Amino acid sequence: MRFAGFEWDDGNIEKCRKHGVSIEEIETAFETADLYVAPDLSHSQAEQRFRAVGRTLAGRKLFLVFTFRNDEASVLLRVISARLMHKKEIDEYEEDISQF
Repeated sequence: MRFAGFEWDDGNIEKCRKHGVSIEEIETAFETADLYVAPDLSHSQAEQRFRAVGRTLAGRKLFLVFTFRNDEASVLLRVISARLMHKKEIDEYEEDISQF
C-alpha cells in the first residue's frame, strides 16, 4: 500500500526508543526491498494491524508493528512498535530470504 508519510507522536516515539530503535532507522526499513509484511490478525480488533520484519539500510534487523491512518487527504503509516529481532526471528528471516 502506498502512503504519504509517517505518523509520529510522543507515544510511539518513546516506545520505539525504549527498544533502542530510532525514528530514522524505522523509516529506512520501509525503504528496503527485503521487508516482509503480514497481517497481525490477533491484534486487529479496533484497526487493521500489520507485522513486518526486515533490515534497515544499516543492516540491523527489525520487527515492526504498524497500521495505516487516514489524514484528511492522505494515508499515513503509524508505527505502533519497533524492536530488534530476536535470534529465532533472525534465523527464520534469513532462511526465508535465502530462498529467493
